[in-house]
Order: sequence, then C-alpha cells, then structure tokens
Amino acid sequence: MSTLKDRLTADMRTALKARDELTTSTLRMALAAVGTAEVAGKAKRELTDDEVLAVLTKEAKKRREAAAAFADAGRTEQAAKESAEGEVLERYLPQQLSDEELADVVAGALAAGGFTGKAQMGPAMKAAQAAVAGRAEGGRVAGEVRRQLAV
Repeated sequence: MSTLKDRLTADMRTALKARDELTTSTLRMALAAVGTAEVAGKAKRELTDDEVLAVLTKEAKKRREAAAAFADAGRTEQAAKESAEGEVLERYLPQQLSDEELADVVAGALAAGGFTGKAQMGPAMKAAQAAVAGRAEGGRVAGEVRRQLAV
C-alpha cells in the first residue's frame, strides 16, 4: 500500500474517532476514488504515491468546479460544502506554484527544449508539465506556455 494511501486511511480513522463528519466523508470519497482507479483496467493493482496524488488532484479540481457552479447558481450552502471538501483535499497536495514561480519554471522548460513557436505547442506543453510536476493546474500551465510562446 502506498504511503499516501496509508496516510489517507489513518487520517480518515482519526477523523471518524473525532466525529469530524466533513473530513471523514471527504476522505472516504477520496479513498473510494483511489479504489476505483486501482481496479480500472484489466487487473487490480496498487497505485503509486504519484498516481494517488493524481487522483486527489482530480478530485480537488472537481470540488473547485462544483463550488463555482453552485455559487453561480445561487446555492451558497452547497458551494461552501464543496469548498470545504476541496480544502480538506488540499492538505494532501503539494504546495501550488505562484504565478511568478510558474513563469520561471515554464521559461526554463521552454529554453531547455528550444521551443520557440506556436507549431511546437504540444511538445512544449509536455516539457512544461513535466517540469511543473503537479504543482500547478494544467490550465494555468497551458496559459503560461501560450503566453511565452506568443500563441
């Protein structure tokens, strides 16, 4: 079992004993998503910490999008719940890069690969995503790559 998955399970048990309903339900949902990812494909397998992190990142993104949708629809109570769940998941994600740090990392990746124009957007994105390594959302990375390639 991966150490991140072990940490999620242990934290869920602690929250359950403390009767922290929000944390308990959020971590149960996260562990269910990890379990679903483990059985996806032809055979069940253990996920690595990086794969568990990818699942948690996806779940956190779902919570942010749902909170925005509920807020736009005027359902503030549901939006607050989704935001709170997202905050619980953020505890397990790496620290996000600031805009300046993201610009520096992307500039370094583009310079290292020699990417200069719009035609190289695909390979440039691949290099930038590898350099960022999950510390920023894909949309932010894509926007910065477009800006620096002047697309």
